[in-house]
Amino acid sequence: MTTAMTLAQAQQEVVDEFSMFGDWQDRYEHLIELGKDLPLIAPEKKTEENIVKGCQSRVWLTAEQEDGLVHFTADSDAMITKGIVALLVRVLNDRTPEEILNTPLTFIDRIGLREHLSPNRSNGLVAMLDQMKRYAVAFSADANKE
Repeated sequence: MTTAMTLAQAQQEVVDEFSMFGDWQDRYEHLIELGKDLPLIAPEKKTEENIVKGCQSRVWLTAEQEDGLVHFTADSDAMITKGIVALLVRVLNDRTPEEILNTPLTFIDRIGLREHLSPNRSNGLVAMLDQMKRYAVAFSADANKE
């Protein structure tokens, strides 16, 4: 099964999309909209063990592997944080663990996201990415055992 868009193309799409907005107020509003479009996580997945550690807001993140691809679901109780996790899910969803682990995520800095986040949100962004990579490492290790 081939992914419709490469990870690099998905990142470029985000960069192009954000470049349409002149200022950060508009970009934040766009992030909030992205969060509203995030597919809902199953209520039974909103458990303590699925909360991303290191986020000031509550962020739930789960991953399952199907046909060699990692599928993420996520939610947050904070609108901007939900937009950030929606953006990460959009770029990293349905990729192989190797793609997730080996592709530098340049879009975050290219759209200026990191520099426009408060230190707490920036730490949360790093924590979400770390959690997504930990899932990829676990799935990669499982695949190597088979």
